[in-house]
Amino acid sequence: MDTAQIKVMAFDADDTLWDCQGHFERVMQRLYDELVPWVDRETAALELFATERKNMPLLGFGTKAFTLSMLETAMRVSRYEMPASKISEIQQLCYTLNEFPCTPLPEVSETLQALKSLPTERPLKMVCFTKGELLDQEHKLERSGLKDCFDHVEITSDKGEREFSNLCRKLNIEPHQMLMVGNSLKSDIAPALAIGSLAVYIPFHVIWELEHTDHFDHPHMVQITHFGQLLDIIRH
Repeated sequence: MDTAQIKVMAFDADDTLWDCQGHFERVMQRLYDELVPWVDRETAALELFATERKNMPLLGFGTKAFTLSMLETAMRVSRYEMPASKISEIQQLCYTLNEFPCTPLPEVSETLQALKSLPTERPLKMVCFTKGELLDQEHKLERSGLKDCFDHVEITSDKGEREFSNLCRKLNIEPHQMLMVGNSLKSDIAPALAIGSLAVYIPFHVIWELEHTDHFDHPHMVQITHFGQLLDIIRH
């Protein structure tokens, strides 16, 4: 993959820069526990996924949407028999997702600093390009301590071809001058490739059900196993 023309490196946030889905999984497991009197855990997971998928066009992504889907699933699947005290406990547990530590994943901090400090003959604009609820994503970026690594932060309600094209226009670059880095083939990699950008795919050990998609290969995509390999790609 030729990166000689790259002017912008854009990075997904959740599960690329820090663990997010792992914290959501912890909360989801509590819902499955509480629904055992009515359904088995596998069915509970399927019911939550169905609720999230139904609510997404109206509520979008983020902690608030997740909380509402959790509470809706708890009441519906339990046929409104779950005690109010249990519903309240689930709600409070969801609220903890507004403050979990966004500790950078291994090699993230030092790699971002190294990329930002490349020699002036190869300057790169560093962009955090993430989807979700505005305040939710802003707070996570602040908690991560990584905000100063980026020249521009773009938070959008979704990440498809239109959003990637809009980002390129806003940054005054052509799509082939951007390299997107992320953990989701569906929302980070595929739409970037579709508009003509380059992409680096870094799989994370867990992925949200709604981000699942079949794996694919592409001449403008590279898959890596750890964040520090980005330096080798850029310096190549």
